[in-house]
Amino acid sequence: MNMDLETVDHLLTTTRSVRKRLDFSRPVEPELIEKCIDIAFQSPTGSNMQGWRVMVITDPEKRRAIADYYRAGFKAYAAPDSPFRVELPSGDLRAEQQDRVIDSATYLAEHLHEAPAFVLFLIEGRVEEGPVVAQASIYGSFLPAAWSFMLAARARGLGSAWTTIHLFYEKEVSELLGVPPEFTQGVLLPVAYFTGKDFKPAKRIDPRTLTSWESWGNARS
Repeated sequence: MNMDLETVDHLLTTTRSVRKRLDFSRPVEPELIEKCIDIAFQSPTGSNMQGWRVMVITDPEKRRAIADYYRAGFKAYAAPDSPFRVELPSGDLRAEQQDRVIDSATYLAEHLHEAPAFVLFLIEGRVEEGPVVAQASIYGSFLPAAWSFMLAARARGLGSAWTTIHLFYEKEVSELLGVPPEFTQGVLLPVAYFTGKDFKPAKRIDPRTLTSWESWGNARS
């Protein structure tokens, strides 16, 4: 089978975390979300255990409650003394984009509850106190599904944003949704149709400067 690589590459390089261009006024059909989940579950999963779970939240009161937790987490995350703040050197590509990213993230925090649907990816098991191999295995067993969901949604005119800040209050959100304590939340995706026609590839650091061959720091000769 010959794939249309131009279309595939365009999908992979223009699937963005959509924030300001989410159309909060337009409902999303449940069948469309289910189709994207069907596709997402074709992603790889460790030992084929398929311990993943998905929750779709459309109830306005639950969305608002989750968004309130998100906003509280965002306040801590964005605080001047937050341990998550990273000072980037002048001239750094990421520093040039930082104001725009902060503005976009702030907008999402303020309007998150307006998204017509949240899609939450979880997996059975808790490994936060476990060794690195256990943590890598469990997160690697379900986060690829979330990315596949974003790709499938993008191809169908839906935007989403990769968010984790609600995890400051993971326990509270689990209780709100009735999630058993043995399940780990990974990512919350607000989902809506997006406005405009298309997206552009993002500006990134040259991958070749971040890629080593054979030994750390070695460029390909």
